Amino acid sequence: MYLSVQLSCYPLKEEYKQPIKDLIARLEQTGLEVYPGRMSTEIFGDYDEVMGVLSDTMKWSFETYGKSVFVAKIMEGDRRPK
Repeated sequence: MYLSVQLSCYPLKEEYKQPIKDLIARLEQTGLEVYPGRMSTEIFGDYDEVMGVLSDTMKWSFETYGKSVFVAKIMEGDRRPK
C-alpha cells in the first residue's frame, strides 16, 4: 500500500529553524520521496516504510531537541506532485 503524508513540525523553543532543517535532512536520507515546503514536508512511499520512518524520526527529534508538536495528514494513495 502506498502512502502520501504531509508532515509539519513545530519545535517548542526559540531556536526552531535548526531542528526543522535537521528533521528534513534526516527524512531525505531515508530513501523515501521527500518534498520540503515552506509550511510542511510531503513524504511518499510504502506504508510500512513510511510509518517506520515517521516513528523513528519523531522519536529522534524528541530525544535530540525536546518538545515539539507534529501534525501529520496521512492518505492512502499516490498524491506525488507531477
